[in-house]
Amino acid sequence: MDDEQRQQEDWANSRKNRLPSFAEVLARRTRPPVDLFMFYLFLQREGTEDVLDFWLDVQQHENLCRAYFKDVRKSGRSIKEDWPQYWDYARRRGSIYGTVVGLHPEGGGTKRSTTSTSDMLTDNEKRALASADGRTSTSQAQGLGFGRRSTSPHPPQSTTPGVMSEHTRVASASPKNDDDHPRSTTPFSLSGRTPTLFNLKRASRAPTVIPRSAAITRQNLIASAERIYFRYLSPAGNVVDAQENHEIYLPPSLRIHSFPLSSASEPRGASEQTLMAQIPDMFHAQKEYCFRAMEQDAFPRFLRSKAFGNLTPVSALIRLILGLIILWIGLATGFALIFLDVQPKSKRFFLFIPFTFAILFLVSHQYEIDPILIFFGQSETTPFRTLRIREPYVKKLLLGRAIWVTFLVAAFTVALTLIFWAVPGHRL
Repeated sequence: MDDEQRQQEDWANSRKNRLPSFAEVLARRTRPPVDLFMFYLFLQREGTEDVLDFWLDVQQHENLCRAYFKDVRKSGRSIKEDWPQYWDYARRRGSIYGTVVGLHPEGGGTKRSTTSTSDMLTDNEKRALASADGRTSTSQAQGLGFGRRSTSPHPPQSTTPGVMSEHTRVASASPKNDDDHPRSTTPFSLSGRTPTLFNLKRASRAPTVIPRSAAITRQNLIASAERIYFRYLSPAGNVVDAQENHEIYLPPSLRIHSFPLSSASEPRGASEQTLMAQIPDMFHAQKEYCFRAMEQDAFPRFLRSKAFGNLTPVSALIRLILGLIILWIGLATGFALIFLDVQPKSKRFFLFIPFTFAILFLVSHQYEIDPILIFFGQSETTPFRTLRIREPYVKKLLLGRAIWVTFLVAAFTVALTLIFWAVPGHRL
């Protein structure tokens, strides 16, 4: 425990003068407003959270496979004896579980993994996500190239321990096949998905944890992989309920065209046993692709949004509308005082009240930052709902920007107030 605490302290100290990396966010080593929960909410607002859902579900699948391999080794049997087909596949092709199964005791020669974290969203975050608005998808995958069509056209109800059905989708379905409609060329612009500021889709439960009340079997691994395939990789035309399909973008060379196994029956024959040996590593390349897509596209925008601002787009838009309305009221009142030549002239100084609010709202919209909230250490999660800023470097960045915004508001307010005070009155 002491080593773990020291490691956490070292991570915190290393980020005192820099922004966190994407791997650190996924590993839950960061704090609000640049943590995994806030990143999930950010993707929800953009309608692209299926990228992260897919990554988390594949991480869950890989954790399930690791748990299976560890159970086998604890039973006193070797992986080579228990699952010779997988042992032969891993020895020839390499595997991310090389250390776990005993192929590489020193950890060398295994496939690279973007992160080894097994942490998922917490129960409190799941409940918070259930009340947040916005859901959809996009991400990518690399395939193993199963050649034949799936024999199971319906998304299965998973029987894997710890794996439950998740999301419900209200968005329009993805293209039915690759020939009917051209696919998007970027991971965060999947055709058929139209993110808006006022996204009415509901968030559903986040990926679940693995219970250890029962032994994990190979059928559980198949069920987990089958569920991921039909949820994220199967074209919408291959499933009956399009709302249960969260198809993610796949470059042509990285798609999986079918899932030839079924969780309802055990694999029979040498060909199916060979295919089953690919199940543990089946989605790792796709997971790596999603990691890079999020790291290069969505994550930089997330940092700009949360490390340099503290407002959501909806909240910033409402501030723009209020600022324009209050500015119009202030200007109308100012001109009325001038052309009615209201005395004493010092009454015009009260114009600073509407001008202050108007300029505060307009500058807040422009910079997507509310200095008052920042001075109280708050950042918005969803419109008009906040949490405390706990990341030290982000807090320092936001405080500096809040001081600058406050200076701008004061300068513009003083300038407008003095201009309307100095203009001579002339009664019409």
